[in-house]
Amino acid sequence: MSNERLRSALLARGLTVQGLAESLGVNPKTVERWITQGKIPYRRHQYATAAALKVDVTTLWDDDRVVETASDLSRAEIVAVYPHRHTVPTGLWREIYSRARESLDVLVYSGLFLSEDPVFHDLVRAKQEGGAQVRILLGDPECAAVEQRGVDEGHRIMGGKIRNALMLYQPLMASHPEIGFRLHESTLYNSVYRADDEMLVNPHVYGIGAYMAPVFHLRRIAAGGLFDTYAKSIDHTWAHARPVTQRDITGA
Repeated sequence: MSNERLRSALLARGLTVQGLAESLGVNPKTVERWITQGKIPYRRHQYATAAALKVDVTTLWDDDRVVETASDLSRAEIVAVYPHRHTVPTGLWREIYSRARESLDVLVYSGLFLSEDPVFHDLVRAKQEGGAQVRILLGDPECAAVEQRGVDEGHRIMGGKIRNALMLYQPLMASHPEIGFRLHESTLYNSVYRADDEMLVNPHVYGIGAYMAPVFHLRRIAAGGLFDTYAKSIDHTWAHARPVTQRDITGA
């Protein structure tokens, strides 16, 4: 039996089978079978589909087939897990941020690899000019949390890395003062990179640099909770952060 509810939801959102398949990372023939043959997707695909179509999952499939527990919902928000940051596909950072329409957030201590990427600078500039809210949060170079993170990684240069990032961002701050740059004194347990309802989370692990720590690729779904937990940490840190000064950049 065909799933006319799914077909109608696709039409209502103006999406094609191909478009939905690409957003979910599945074969278009798989989506076609969900519609024409009434095949039931895996639970994570049910909720990802509902999120893409902006409907409740029960609109598309019967109650006894949907995810009912918080743990299942949270697992459905996990798109991929990478063992180390350096194993994340090179273009993924840019791809995620290029999809941002409403918000682009960076919560890090230095995030030096992003500040060194001219394409990222262009993306930030374009997103701000397109009306997106852009917030880039770096650690206060002189705060205790930054110093301790450097010690945890086995060095004492974290403050210098942050100043290098600030110097690289300086032209962007000068040309686009509407872009939000702030410094925080928070103890970060994760670096968080968010674009609308998608994010990369890089946990901090004692004794190794962030590039060696895992990365979780998350995509928000209704009532999932995992994505929102990290998103709230960005909002909280932003609210308690301060503007960047020239002294922060030069150290003098």
